[in-house]
Amino acid sequence: MEVTPNHTQAVSGWAAMDASGKVVPFAFKRRETGVDDVAIKVQYCGMCHTDLHFINNDWGITMYPVVPGHEITGIVTKVGTNVSGFRPGDRVGVGCIAASCLDCDHCRRSEENYCDKVTLTYNGIFWDGSVTYGGYSNMIVAHKRFLVKIPDSLPLDAAAPLLCAGITVYSPMKQHGMLLGEAGRRLGVVGLGGLGHVAVKFGKAFGLHVTVISTSPGKEREARENLKADDFVLSTDDKQMLAMARSLDYVIDTVSAQHSLGPILELLKVNGKLVLVAAPDKPVELPSFPLIFGKRTVSGSMTGGMKETQEMMDLCGEHNITCDIELVSTDGINSALARLARNDVRYRFVVDIGGNGSRL
Repeated sequence: MEVTPNHTQAVSGWAAMDASGKVVPFAFKRRETGVDDVAIKVQYCGMCHTDLHFINNDWGITMYPVVPGHEITGIVTKVGTNVSGFRPGDRVGVGCIAASCLDCDHCRRSEENYCDKVTLTYNGIFWDGSVTYGGYSNMIVAHKRFLVKIPDSLPLDAAAPLLCAGITVYSPMKQHGMLLGEAGRRLGVVGLGGLGHVAVKFGKAFGLHVTVISTSPGKEREARENLKADDFVLSTDDKQMLAMARSLDYVIDTVSAQHSLGPILELLKVNGKLVLVAAPDKPVELPSFPLIFGKRTVSGSMTGGMKETQEMMDLCGEHNITCDIELVSTDGINSALARLARNDVRYRFVVDIGGNGSRL
């Protein structure tokens, strides 16, 4: 069910109607702003690799038409009578989650992202049975639990990708103690894209020695000069990889293409931790020897809970951490999607939904 009788607010957006890989203008309706809801005029929406997967139905779960977008920033226009933490004019963001059960152990710990009944911001089924539509649209209605305030120090366009890319790397970094500021700790970041460049920024902000691991030699200059990474390793160069063996405490793997984890695991010290945060459409290779001979741990992490997302956003405000973006107009979405499929972006496309041109 796409809509209910309560869906009365006319919205203009952009949707994929099939697996052709293209989006087109799409008019639809959103629910009325309920007592626990916040209505938001969308200003910007980041373009995540997940958008591509859903547009192309790579995972076989897309419900067309699909309106992508879960890195949404905008301005509050209306709040429900039960909403006390937000008011019209507030700068806010909506990330990957539209709803959860609110009552399970995970929800009570503000780990809504791991709730069995979590509903995604798009291509999900909301509490009322309707299909959720994302941020490639001019307005959105969000439950008060599932949005965060954007610090005044952060521009809304460059802050938008933090709602997915930012929290996706921040959550496991916090969980595994990477942000404690312990002297001498070393972090490896596999892949220098939307997620990877934010992981480098977090690592540097919290005093880690950061090594970028990439298949692209052309990214060394970007890593060292633009992002101030301490080291760069070309993963296709066996000598460089061998020289870095057992040198890292942590590795965050942000690569969304199929690859082997074996060579990456060899870079970890004994007891080192490798965290996967991307979602390749085919299984990654995980050999057992690098695990058992190094007592290493491989884990995964998916976005973060709402309390953690607000914490991350506030820290970004304090440390002036934003994403490096390319701003695109709404009529350039398809061109940007095609470039994203080729990994031709430094480092995140953000759609200028509000037509602002300059930063807010």
